[in-house]
Amino acid sequence: MVVKNKFIRLLLLCGACSFSQQAVAQSDTSFVHIPKGEYWLGGREHQLNRLRKVSTPGFDLAVTELSNRLFEQFVLATNYKTDAERFKNAMVFEVGLAEFRWMSDSTAYWRFPNGISRGGIEDKMNHPVTSISYADAEAYCKWAKVRLPTLDEWEIASRSAAKTTYFWGEEMEKIGQYANIWHGRDHLSPDLTDGYLYTAPVAQFKPNGFGLYDMYGNVFEFCEGTLKTDPKNRKVVHARGGSWWCSSYACGFFNSLDIGRVNPHASFSNQGFRVSKI
Repeated sequence: MVVKNKFIRLLLLCGACSFSQQAVAQSDTSFVHIPKGEYWLGGREHQLNRLRKVSTPGFDLAVTELSNRLFEQFVLATNYKTDAERFKNAMVFEVGLAEFRWMSDSTAYWRFPNGISRGGIEDKMNHPVTSISYADAEAYCKWAKVRLPTLDEWEIASRSAAKTTYFWGEEMEKIGQYANIWHGRDHLSPDLTDGYLYTAPVAQFKPNGFGLYDMYGNVFEFCEGTLKTDPKNRKVVHARGGSWWCSSYACGFFNSLDIGRVNPHASFSNQGFRVSKI
């Protein structure tokens, strides 16, 4: 079944864990300290993300998105079953689909992010984990004693003290140096411009000014926080930074401004997360 991906358009436990297993999960992720101070966020013309100044006491953010290898440690330690495994509701992409169209694949989950028929992650353990939901990300954070960044923290980190749409300025010409995105005019034909059809290994492209990799592109990153436009009668969550699927012709969320919205139990093969220290 093919359905519209609203996530992209709008943008889109461990009682048995040992101390040593938790320590591995923490120490295997490098962090960058984002310094205390005041930072400009948002944009004058952006409806969801208005221009404003915020202050932070400082925080530590993971240098990269969480990898398949680290998520596997969590699963092996806890026997955790993701939403995609339980609900059989993961959404996957296949070259040739019309714009903003994704497919439901009951076989897809983090080990087979685009479905069993399209191969697994055996040789992609250093790629970001995908086909997980916000609820799955929260479960990992609880086990590893970390947390998701807030919407503001993510933006502060992505801008690396800049006031512009991209941390290097307003023009997107340099995006290919810093992010794994879709460079084609549509998704009807494969795009291997940057060497990757889907996800890329973490830290494969240049870092931003704070030393953080893949803040734009590779996978959307779940964040904590709400917007004034969020519905009052149901919970939604937000993700930022764009993905390998996003292009300048469709979505284009690979920047510091845009904010996507998704159901907390939805799983897409372009969704992932990075963590912050508690």
